[in-house]
Amino acid sequence: MGIALAGIDPPMRISLDRPLSVDEFWCFSAENPNVRMERHANGEISIMTPTQRVTGFRGLRIGRELSNWAEQDGQGYEFDSSTGFTLPDGSVLSPDASWIHRSKWNPQMEDEYSRQLAPDFVIELRSKSDSLSVAREKMGLWLANGVQLAWLIDPSRKAVEIYRPGQQPEIQEGQSAVYGEGPVAGFVLELGRIWA
Repeated sequence: MGIALAGIDPPMRISLDRPLSVDEFWCFSAENPNVRMERHANGEISIMTPTQRVTGFRGLRIGRELSNWAEQDGQGYEFDSSTGFTLPDGSVLSPDASWIHRSKWNPQMEDEYSRQLAPDFVIELRSKSDSLSVAREKMGLWLANGVQLAWLIDPSRKAVEIYRPGQQPEIQEGQSAVYGEGPVAGFVLELGRIWA
């Protein structure tokens, strides 16, 4: 794409003279494999900061819990934080953890990166450097693109914000666990391990 990313000080958004199409974004991302990025519906590209150690520690615990549950449940597939989803609005976003029912996707399917597919469930983990308003905006984007249930986990407040389509977010503070429902009924995330 002719854009050098060396020396960029993330996080930042870049706007190009001409927005990249979804296919061009995926090519651009492949040309810069060491840079985490997302594409917004308006064509802007966000360059993401590397995960700090404590956030990486917490994120891995969350992903492991979801993976363990998904393996036992057997009705769908979990994804890690490096997975990008091309959404119906044209954005390409990467949640910290996600799950999709097997009726929508399975590992044997031809996986076109530009195919629109929203997870059924996402988890976003807020780090100290993340703006709460920006994190909440992203949760709204997930719901607007077909996600059925989304959790925003905020260790600094020991809070979980639960997002459901057509409803105001539910904020749970100081809980020891958060309980799945709808697409992930039966999933329980023990929060003591996340707050530690």
